[in-house]
Amino acid sequence: MFDFDATLPFMALQFLLLAALLNVIFYKPLTKVLDERDNYIRTNTLEAKERLAKAERLTQEYEQQLAEARRQSQATVETAQAEAKKITAQKIAEAQQEAQAQREKAAVEIDQQKQEAMRSLEQQVDALGRQILEKLLGPSLAR
Repeated sequence: MFDFDATLPFMALQFLLLAALLNVIFYKPLTKVLDERDNYIRTNTLEAKERLAKAERLTQEYEQQLAEARRQSQATVETAQAEAKKITAQKIAEAQQEAQAQREKAAVEIDQQKQEAMRSLEQQVDALGRQILEKLLGPSLAR
């Protein structure tokens, strides 16, 4: 069936030569490209993971800074509200004191006017009383 003459070793040599040639021309560059692609993917994956980790750290830092800023702004608002209430209370107290002082001044003025009116009325009463006495008793006896 098989003929083992010079063609068999020649075919075996051709096969080995073809395998070596394919290895040099096709398989080595192909494996080199596949290895380079694998390295490229691995590198990009690692860089992406590092960037993601960095982004997460930055996000946490920014969230902490934002929370701190919110706390500070809330404290500032509360301080401003407390100060506004204090100023409002102070202004109300000043206005009440001023109103009280004006009331007291008005009361003093009213009292003075009342006393003046009473003096004036007393003078008028005295004058009317004299006039009545003069009319009743006569001018010479009324004095």
